[in-house]
Amino acid sequence: MFKLLAGLGNPGPDYEATRHNAGFWWLDEVARKLGATLAMDRSHHGRIARLNRPAGPLWLVEPQTFMNLSGKSVAGLARFFKIAPGEILVAHDELDLPPGEIKLKQGGGHGGHNGLRDIHAQLGSADYWRLRIGIGHPGVKTEVMSYVLGKPPSAQREAIEAAIAKSLGVLDDLLAGETARATSALHTTKPPRPKPPRPAGLAPQAAAPAKEG
Repeated sequence: MFKLLAGLGNPGPDYEATRHNAGFWWLDEVARKLGATLAMDRSHHGRIARLNRPAGPLWLVEPQTFMNLSGKSVAGLARFFKIAPGEILVAHDELDLPPGEIKLKQGGGHGGHNGLRDIHAQLGSADYWRLRIGIGHPGVKTEVMSYVLGKPPSAQREAIEAAIAKSLGVLDDLLAGETARATSALHTTKPPRPKPPRPAGLAPQAAAPAKEG
């Protein structure tokens, strides 16, 4: 059962609409759905909300330390409230998934993601859960930094928002610790592939007439 939900991103209006802030986008929607209000808590280096639920308190956090120091907020909050790694869910942008896909996993490497890298180091464990929000890949490693700090075109943004909305449909399962059910729901369907455009000047081929006799 999760006690801490974290969304990763960079603070400030310059980064608000960039791909690297997909984790913030997700947590904003979670807070809206749960009726929570995030407020700056300087002692925990982030925008924080606490919800009192029947199973105990649930914490929401958006680190305000910039991405590469995300662990300062996430791990600090976890230590202070004695939250185990397996009770933490971190939502973040994922280069290895296309816009429109979203996947849940526990443990594993940080995949070069600077936010996860710092959470690994500060938490001293990789056993927390991740909600991987697909943003696509630029195709060239040297362009990754400018890509994640760039704003997605409207079609990609809509696909990412649709994936986030899909994840909210399993939020109750996540909060209840039904991770297998949530994983199945998130992983079994994929966003539809766009149809390739028809070459210009080619009309649909008419059916051949039936032969007589």
